[in-house]
Amino acid sequence: MNRKTLVLPAVIGLLAPVLAACGGSDSGGSSGDAIVVGTTDRFTASKEAPAPLDPAYAYDVGTWNILRQTVQTLMVQPRGDGEPEPDAAEKCGFTDTGNERYACTLRKDLKFANGDAVTASDVKFSIERALRIKVDGGPEALLSTVDTVETQGDREVIFHLKTADATFPFKLSTPVAGIVSPDDYDRDKLRDGFDVDGSGPYTLESEVKNDELVKAVFTKNPNYQGALKVKNDKVEMRSFPEDAAGMGAALDKGDIDMMTRTMTPEQIKKLSNASGNIDLIEMPGLEIRYLGFNTNDSAVKARAVRQAIAQIINRAELVSKVYGTGAEPLYSLVPASITGHSNSFFNKYGDPSTAKAASLLSKAGITTPVKLTLHYTTDHYGTATADEFEVLKKQLNASGLFDVSIKGTAWKAFRPAEQKGDYEVYGMGWFPDFPDADNYLAPFLDKDNTLGSPYANSDIRNTLIPESRREADRLTASKSLTTIQDIVANDVPLLPLWQGKQYIAARDDITGAEWALNSSSTLQLWELGRGVKG
Repeated sequence: MNRKTLVLPAVIGLLAPVLAACGGSDSGGSSGDAIVVGTTDRFTASKEAPAPLDPAYAYDVGTWNILRQTVQTLMVQPRGDGEPEPDAAEKCGFTDTGNERYACTLRKDLKFANGDAVTASDVKFSIERALRIKVDGGPEALLSTVDTVETQGDREVIFHLKTADATFPFKLSTPVAGIVSPDDYDRDKLRDGFDVDGSGPYTLESEVKNDELVKAVFTKNPNYQGALKVKNDKVEMRSFPEDAAGMGAALDKGDIDMMTRTMTPEQIKKLSNASGNIDLIEMPGLEIRYLGFNTNDSAVKARAVRQAIAQIINRAELVSKVYGTGAEPLYSLVPASITGHSNSFFNKYGDPSTAKAASLLSKAGITTPVKLTLHYTTDHYGTATADEFEVLKKQLNASGLFDVSIKGTAWKAFRPAEQKGDYEVYGMGWFPDFPDADNYLAPFLDKDNTLGSPYANSDIRNTLIPESRREADRLTASKSLTTIQDIVANDVPLLPLWQGKQYIAARDDITGAEWALNSSSTLQLWELGRGVKG
């Protein structure tokens, strides 16, 4: 058969494949050897980050994709996106008109993987633990609207919120709300290393070398009760950190059955035009990339400097030269396919213009060229990141208004340095916790934001974010959300660059690959099965 690209439509709440993957979509059995999945994600434990897989600490797409297989949450995002549905819970819902009281009833006889009962007190312990530990820049911010957690008996949990939060059901579907046992997790400190215990669809066995997770073995949890249908007995995830070429070679040889993020643009192009027994599956993605600014740093403290950068950068050229058809220019922190999106940066700056940038700097009395270093991570978002920053450097330096150098740093050092404010300008990516505009704004702009950014706008924090969260109808929330995006375009604490697509490559006897990622880049290993080769 021919290799082909299967394209899935970008419709939030209606994500369904146009074509079935080779071997059928739901016909895979659970027999046979483990399904082996490759990723370029790197999982390391260090002095600065000793607990990479603790639900109270983990806050990147790679570690979350391990936790989503192993730690169960009250709610879960369905395979085709849309509104979250109960998982550990039998039912959940707001019990008041103001979206400030949210109650859940656990499933009967719910158990952890070791056979111990899961009770309402375990849910309360898990949520309060994350709030108590409160890691800087960590996932606890997702639970910031929680005031108190109440239990009634073994199965009833009631969340009393500080303010209205229509997005709360989504937040209960994220790993920070994962249910853990006080027998396995200390209430006041993180759990170091790569062990995870929960009640999710799989148990985890970790293979670790030099404080780095090189292989994760997921085995079907016989005690799992929830909304997910597990279609295999075992999945292995093998890490090829910063080695997309090695991951591709392993797929060609049959050493792995599927590869996920991050493939290079060259690999995607080659697979889409080749023939053989491997399918390339294209699906909608909500990943974004952006530049962040330390607004307290003298180099970029003046708003005019940040505005001038926004005026010069040519997103279309950047995407064309580096990512080809795998990305699209983005003019807001909120992706184009999300309700509430506004092209605020294009509305303010229009097409790239050196003359307009020069005028901004001149009016502010800024001496040119402005000397800057753009920082990026070498091993977290794929090998193309270095090429991306070369293009950004050339664009800014070609204007004559900037004297830019670039510097790449490994993620384990890059992330702590960024959070401490060591970088004046830095490149980051964002894979949403859930598909709502709030999750592209609040994590960066609210108090205790994930970047540790010093930028603060009182209207955004005190009025606009709370206002938008009161609206269960997210279209109604668009007015507040648009105002937030317009403020960001004017102040430029962050500069959106592009929105990416997602790709999976799988051998043709693997079924369910078209469901293996949702639009939020959640890896859904339970969807995979092994069928018949084409």
